[in-house]
Amino acid sequence: MTQNATAVTDASNTEVMASVDSASAQPEFVIADVSRDDAWLSVPVAEAPSLREWI
Repeated sequence: MTQNATAVTDASNTEVMASVDSASAQPEFVIADVSRDDAWLSVPVAEAPSLREWI
């Protein structure tokens, strides 16, 4: 994962999605802004917070 971050001045046209990528040996939880190139992050599924933890 790239450690660079950039600010978005107009976030009104973004589209963010989440998915589990199980193609590798260790499944990854991925969150991506599909309206921008290279705007994503991932963590191992075992380390990803569950929705119940956010409540």
